[in-house]
Amino acid sequence: MTEQMRAAVFYGARDVRLESVDRPAPQQGEVLIRVSRSGVCGTDASEWKAGPKVFPVDRAHPHSGHHGPLILGHEFIGEVVQSEDPRFPVGSRVASGAGVSCGECDRCREGRANLCQVYRTYGLNVEGGMAQYVAVAADTLVSIPDQLTDDAAGLSQPLAVGLHAARRAGARAGDRVLLIGAGAIGTFVLAGLQHLVETDVTVVDFAGSRLERASRVGASRVIAVDGDSFEEELSALQGALDVVIEASGAPGQLNRAIALTRDGGTVLQVGLPTTPQEVDIHQLVFREISIRTTLAHVCAEDMPAALHILATTNLASELLDSVRPLDDLPQQLDLLATGKIEGKVLFDPSL
Repeated sequence: MTEQMRAAVFYGARDVRLESVDRPAPQQGEVLIRVSRSGVCGTDASEWKAGPKVFPVDRAHPHSGHHGPLILGHEFIGEVVQSEDPRFPVGSRVASGAGVSCGECDRCREGRANLCQVYRTYGLNVEGGMAQYVAVAADTLVSIPDQLTDDAAGLSQPLAVGLHAARRAGARAGDRVLLIGAGAIGTFVLAGLQHLVETDVTVVDFAGSRLERASRVGASRVIAVDGDSFEEELSALQGALDVVIEASGAPGQLNRAIALTRDGGTVLQVGLPTTPQEVDIHQLVFREISIRTTLAHVCAEDMPAALHILATTNLASELLDSVRPLDDLPQQLDLLATGKIEGKVLFDPSL
């Protein structure tokens, strides 16, 4: 009889069930991990709220994605309990980048494994790590430094996403950067910028704990959207900003970012609006503004760097909200989907 384990299985909108399922058996090239921490992000929350999206496992056939039921979890770490890979012996602690790429297609050969033609992600396309055990491709794993706690290491995958976004922004030393949105992903992007290059970064959000956190993480200055001098402070930056990063996903903010960027500057779109947005093409063309986007991360490049940042800064203490048992997952997804959680919530499947 197959050994059982507890897992959070996603069926549809507002339908995540804590179930007993078969413990996975690792296949060739895979490692079995006992999960110690597993996180959720905005993608999980949006699916919880609105129902499953199709995440294609083959970009040439965009309807080949998994519709569910599916074990959630694409932000997870744990201890290796079964392995034939000498890089990750039994007993070692590992973090998973969660994205599996082929290593052979054109994008992979360019170093853009996140755009692999057959890219798939644990917890989105295939069974994930919101469970007691998960079998994952060894090539998605990175060893966790001994000095790093499980709580801190549990933030490595979302930080890798922020770090990749910071790379995509293309900011250079001395650039003036504006970051719109100081939520979890915005803070990870800010931390990524701090790691990569010395810039002058202004962060915009509503007054309160998010902006206070941005100041502690390294923002040069913060501007409160609901402050009396908001428009005046923002206007003072207009035309002097080399890079504007839109990380809020709020309606109208992409056009705001375009208007604020200097001629020949760059806008990086990180946030995902819930509705289609109009874009001022005339400004883009006549002012030769570049728009860039960002998706996931490149495991080999971004995961080791993310673990290094977490091991050498207090970023984890700034962003970790709490560690909870799997039973709390539906409630926490609802809170996240309604904007009532500002930090990262991790789950310990052993609780």
